[in-house]
Amino acid sequence: MLVTLNEVMKEAVEKGYAVGAFNVCNLESAMAIVQAAEEMGKGVILNYAEVHSPLLSMEIAADIMLYFAKKAKVPVCVHLDHGTSIESCIKAIQLGFTSVMIDASSDDYESNVKATAEVVRLAHSVGVTVEAELGHIFASDIGVGESSGKAETAENCENLEDVYTNPVLAKDFVERAGVDALAIAFGTTHGIYTTKPVLDLDRITQIKEQIDIPFVMHGGSGLSKEEFQTAIKNGVRKINYYTYMTLAGGKAVKEKLDEMNREDNIFFHDIALMGIDAMKENVKEAISMFSMI
Repeated sequence: MLVTLNEVMKEAVEKGYAVGAFNVCNLESAMAIVQAAEEMGKGVILNYAEVHSPLLSMEIAADIMLYFAKKAKVPVCVHLDHGTSIESCIKAIQLGFTSVMIDASSDDYESNVKATAEVVRLAHSVGVTVEAELGHIFASDIGVGESSGKAETAENCENLEDVYTNPVLAKDFVERAGVDALAIAFGTTHGIYTTKPVLDLDRITQIKEQIDIPFVMHGGSGLSKEEFQTAIKNGVRKINYYTYMTLAGGKAVKEKLDEMNREDNIFFHDIALMGIDAMKENVKEAISMFSMI
């Protein structure tokens, strides 16, 4: 069942849990995610990130995600993750995405507000929901296309107040831009953690005191169950999750190949099935954790 971001998060907002948003970079990942969601009986978000365009174009991703979303027995939102421009968001909307993220967080504050408000105006006119980002979410040097090649951590940041989401600014941003959900920065990192993250989980509560809107956690792969669930209790309602899902698929394939002799035949479709099964189980574990089970 194809739905918007607001629709898939409705129960999560009411009952105090978070919906998982899992990146689709090929057919197999989409199959794994939707199968997991159906087996868990939970709504899910299919993310497409432009950083994955070398693997899968937005046009093909749209066809794959919309096909599975419409056939699914559970609510499925088709979402553009980290849209790099207004034009990218328009393209996603035209392709049938039901939700888009405009990420102008690297711009100055006023430019971020302006770009986000324009995307909101366009998207809301056709019933599409909008996520935006305020603050800076760190990037690892491993497992993330956005990485500059050098790991970003709280320890090598001179002033965390310059990168973490400011509660007062968040209120102004949401009121002026009119977004449906806000990705906030409180110490998480895109990619694989090379050092233990320093999370400011209380900041989520501080932002929640200013604005009543669903918050989004990016860069959550690798956190403990306790850290995830504390963030959820404090107001996070959407969690982006990709790195450890795709690692699970890769690990399953590697382990199988390691067991084989060099002369053994291996069919590519068998590799795909191994990856799907492993990713599905990992997604089910994540959905369970995000559902506060």
